[in-house]
Amino acid sequence: MPANAHARAAPNGQTELFGLDTAAARSLPAAVAVKRSDPVYMAHAYLTKVPVTAALPFIEALTAPGDIVLDPFAGSGMTGVAALASGRQARLFDVSVLGCHIGRNYVNLVDADALRFHGSAAMKRAREVVGDLYQVRCAHCEACAETAKTVWSAVVRCDACDAEVNYYEALQDADWHKAQMHCGGCGALISSRSARVDEVPVIDSIVCACSPRQLEQPWSEPLVPPCAEKLTWPDVPIEPTRQMYQASALGRHGLTSTSAFFSQRNLCALAALRDAIEATETPEIRDKLRFAFTAILTRASKRYQWSRQRPLNAANANYYIAPVFYEWNVFDLFSRKVEAAARSDGWVRARRIERGLDEGCTAGQVNYEIASATTLPLDDESVDYVFTDPPFGSNIFYSDMNLFQEAWLPSGHLTEAGLEAVVDRTDTGSYRSPDRYEGILTEALRECRRVLKPRGYITLLFGNSSGAVWRLLQRAIAEAGLVVVPDLIATLDKGQRSVKGLASGFEHVSTVDLMLTMTAGCPPTHTTVPTPEEVEAAVLQIASSDTELSPSQCYVEAVREGFRRDWDLSAIDLSAVTRLLRDADYEVDRSTGLLRQAS
Repeated sequence: MPANAHARAAPNGQTELFGLDTAAARSLPAAVAVKRSDPVYMAHAYLTKVPVTAALPFIEALTAPGDIVLDPFAGSGMTGVAALASGRQARLFDVSVLGCHIGRNYVNLVDADALRFHGSAAMKRAREVVGDLYQVRCAHCEACAETAKTVWSAVVRCDACDAEVNYYEALQDADWHKAQMHCGGCGALISSRSARVDEVPVIDSIVCACSPRQLEQPWSEPLVPPCAEKLTWPDVPIEPTRQMYQASALGRHGLTSTSAFFSQRNLCALAALRDAIEATETPEIRDKLRFAFTAILTRASKRYQWSRQRPLNAANANYYIAPVFYEWNVFDLFSRKVEAAARSDGWVRARRIERGLDEGCTAGQVNYEIASATTLPLDDESVDYVFTDPPFGSNIFYSDMNLFQEAWLPSGHLTEAGLEAVVDRTDTGSYRSPDRYEGILTEALRECRRVLKPRGYITLLFGNSSGAVWRLLQRAIAEAGLVVVPDLIATLDKGQRSVKGLASGFEHVSTVDLMLTMTAGCPPTHTTVPTPEEVEAAVLQIASSDTELSPSQCYVEAVREGFRRDWDLSAIDLSAVTRLLRDADYEVDRSTGLLRQAS
């Protein structure tokens, strides 16, 4: 890193940054707004993934080419991609088996034409095994056509007369108004909470030579029925001890193993395609094809919700199967993801060329290992910078959600839930408590300080709606012997509004994170508990600034102000800030999501 950019502890316990007026330090943004649409981001889904473009400005400002960047909570490896794109080295660690698989393959840059060739060859071999599973007769011209996707409906039981009701048909009869759905036999109301007894296909979207666009037609039997002979697929149990088992009532719905979330046709197609990929001889190409394969699994499952207007995307953060869902053509999905993987590689190569780097010299530059952030296999003072995005308390349970993809990986390994840095919502026998979570964060930050070279920096991304969790983070930072650099606190907006908050306009979950840059130093001896009046004054001053803000942006600005003033952040909850804004006659513009004062 630049020699003139280092830190010292000031008398008040804060940290002053020498060289703050250098070009590198000035380039660090106070607010980072990124889109989740670049080729790297789109190549493979992973929960709470941070776009590469969010990490790049920090890595390039706080390190020099060739420096080593560490991420102890690496997830899908975006820090590694940013390091590779900017000519740095990276050491990545996580307990996530899926994250390691994704992160290693993001930096496994392969020849695009070779990838396409072997991807097509794998699909051809798979089709030879299962036949044209998605072939149907076109209702318009009676020729053979290919199914792009099929709409499936739950069959629910009427609570009043015990009749079986097709949910999709009941919704259609109600002119698409859910509140008016009723049983055709007795007239009683039907809802998504009615007991499900079956699932049936109702609509096919087909590709046929008779039309330049996809055509919709009533479902008909495929010309080639699925046959599971000689095919095997993973069927990993989802135990009652998992948080998502409890949250999704899987036992009540009979969804107690991974294969229950896929249709029989898609299980056959996926199994044949997986076997064909494993027959690919070139290791780098085979690994990249596995990457494309695991990228389609969520969409190829029943977790992709149907909407009359457009698909609503898959339920990535839970095990939810909507009462009307899609069954997508596996081969079409895979073909698209092979192209997405090629575009991702191309994006990384282009960034390297822009920076005068040899696009081919990437081997060994990024190393990803399965390891806990609390016991890093690194020497003291061996890395130049840390950029990391730890789990945010009880927001996401990665080991649960990764299960669907990890079950298909040839290693047979699954993420060890007992090592996750999470807080359980319910006690299922081995409660992962807030105290345990705080301990993991503290030890991880201590490890970061141990392996960091003198005058190095740590940038930590964090987001939460609870002041208690922010206070927990404050304690972990202080216990690790680190201090936040007040002038290097940035906000990160990934452009995502909370679905739960759309009805009221105010988010119920914070959708903006803070990027806290820290260094070794003397932590404040104590924090000040702000009075309610001080919190209110800070929030209203932020809301009345010239900058247009969403409720989440206003909230994280209040948290940022708390860090700057060494406040105890316990009382700064999103709900409390929202209440203050409402009381001050602020409302949310539904078209923009931004705050405005009611006229």
